Amino acid sequence: MAKIPTDKIRNVALLGHGGSGKTSLAEAMLYVSGAVDRLGKTSDGNTVCDYDPEEQKRGFSISTALAPVSWKDIKINILDTPGYLDFVGEVAQALRVAGLAVITVDGKAGIEVGTELAWNYASDAGLPKAFFVNKFDDPEARFKRVLNQLHDAYGTAVCPITVPAVENGQVSGFLDLMDMKVYNYDNKGNYTAKDIPAEFAEDAEYFRNMLLEAVAGTDEELMMKFFEGEEITRDEAVKALHHGIMKGEIVPVFCGSAGKLWGVRNLLDTIVGSFPTFLARVNEKAADGSAIKIEENGDTALFVFKTVADPFVGKMSFFKVMNGTVKRDMILKNINSGAQEKMSHIYVMKGKNQTEVDELACGDIGMIAKLSNTNTNDTLTSGKEVSYAPTVYPRPYMEMAIKPLAKGDEDKISQGITKLLEEDRTLKYTNNPETKQMTIRGIADMHLDVVVSKLKTRFGTSVKLETPKIPYRETIKKTVEVEGKHKKQSGGHGQYGHVRIKFSPGEAEGLTFTESVFGGVVPKNFFPAVEKGLLEAMQTGVAGYPMVNLAANLYDGSYHPVDSNELSFKVAASLAYKKCLELANPVLLEPVGELKVTVPESMVGDVMGDLNKRRGRVMGMTPAERKGYTVVDAEAPKSEMLEYPISLRAMTQGRGSYEYHFVRYEEVPAATAQKIVEAYKKSQEESK
Repeated sequence: MAKIPTDKIRNVALLGHGGSGKTSLAEAMLYVSGAVDRLGKTSDGNTVCDYDPEEQKRGFSISTALAPVSWKDIKINILDTPGYLDFVGEVAQALRVAGLAVITVDGKAGIEVGTELAWNYASDAGLPKAFFVNKFDDPEARFKRVLNQLHDAYGTAVCPITVPAVENGQVSGFLDLMDMKVYNYDNKGNYTAKDIPAEFAEDAEYFRNMLLEAVAGTDEELMMKFFEGEEITRDEAVKALHHGIMKGEIVPVFCGSAGKLWGVRNLLDTIVGSFPTFLARVNEKAADGSAIKIEENGDTALFVFKTVADPFVGKMSFFKVMNGTVKRDMILKNINSGAQEKMSHIYVMKGKNQTEVDELACGDIGMIAKLSNTNTNDTLTSGKEVSYAPTVYPRPYMEMAIKPLAKGDEDKISQGITKLLEEDRTLKYTNNPETKQMTIRGIADMHLDVVVSKLKTRFGTSVKLETPKIPYRETIKKTVEVEGKHKKQSGGHGQYGHVRIKFSPGEAEGLTFTESVFGGVVPKNFFPAVEKGLLEAMQTGVAGYPMVNLAANLYDGSYHPVDSNELSFKVAASLAYKKCLELANPVLLEPVGELKVTVPESMVGDVMGDLNKRRGRVMGMTPAERKGYTVVDAEAPKSEMLEYPISLRAMTQGRGSYEYHFVRYEEVPAATAQKIVEAYKKSQEESK
């Protein structure tokens, strides 16, 4: 396959609310362009883009898929992204290498949460945007209402390019506002064009004025023409549209039905004619924030934006050629790991299908298998040792414990998760020695459910998810003096250890051990045994959690010249500790974290009310960087945050986000602490 030059490559990410038709649009583009000979449907589980067994089982996308098509000698790399919020990391990856975002909108539902988020993601990535208002075969679809919503939400830059021609409540064709033609489609997406008939003239004029207003906004001369009522020619409009899209000053709106192939050719025509090439960016961003000039014929540089742990192929590294040309058998240096990697086989991916190529030009996207020392966000280069800016992923906070369903599967689980961590940067794994639990953190419950399914289907190990244990601590509130005596006689040498210890709240996190023994009543060589006995005993308090901030002063005791030994004094110290727990007013401590919740201003009251129910303390509010949003600053116990990702999503319909990190331990309220202690005692009795 010959190398496609950079100016003939377009990288387009499909974004939108779940179910708005991103994958259907990708399939329609594949079919109309001749890249496939049959039209796949998500409902049938036979699409090119949703090829993973998990996607076919669930009926929606969970990862970004590549689907290149050729249209009028231009290669279009389609990046079909998931619409569900749990898989936002996949969207971030696609936007990192895309040149433009096409946002699909359901013609019946209009703007949804996923539409808003897609707009925000693409805006944050600095990408030009376009809308494809989909599903106009639905008789309840209302284009004018949806367009007005988009216009109100995102300004006059939003302008229609194609609009539906509606007769008696049915869509009979589409009006092309650039050429002022009406299109009628057949069942293969082909259309015939004719002049707009009189019955559609009023609608055409209304929408064309919106188009011309947006076009005029890109150029002062055109603006004067528009306000003075002079005609803006088609060539002027096309040129202004092209430059406006590239600069993000125009957001074109297309309409159609991906399922019936309506409007797809018009979208492809505009992608080819007006969407930007990679070279239009001029510079790429380096990891240190500096600018790296894009040189089509410069040194080779690749950016790995995605990794897939395929059980058959092995590790698959998806990359974009950021500079120069990559050729088979090239040896490139991984700037991040320092390793030399050979580009033995270079592939172009269409869903799961691989096509080997000899080379790929600057701006193109491909895949290399089995790069053992290369991971997502790595840069490989033959020239300057400069790293490209990494994809920034949202931090996962939904934590669950993993329990194997078969004994001895811990190692298999760990190995499987290690593979999944390579491909999913929004997944985190911990083997917590304190709680003796393996835990995973993801974006939300559906994300973790998919992880569990992948562990079973890919790695043959079954697990179930449980609520993770909270790493509580215990401490004391009173100062007490107690005695611990261990005496045992069993013939021959016995055991004897006797200590008097003053326990008090300490300032250091662990044990502060001192001694003030006079007269040698406890020999110095037994002091370490007493300290060691206390340290071991402190691992468990009244509720089974470690004791912290404990000061212990050994001030008296006694010993036997024959029967005393280190073990005896360790036991005596632990006995003294147990008496301390009975008398020193022990309390339970819980981890408390700093919380920053970013939500639309209209939802602040609901969030604050919910935090109060979670024993949270609201510390203040600040305006967010995003217009119309507020950051609520608060503190909340970790035990109340376990299901917060789900609750916040429900409260804000997915618009809210938050950051949370541990800051300190605080005393648990008495009523809550009593329940925890009772649960511990019950579990101890059941285990006997």
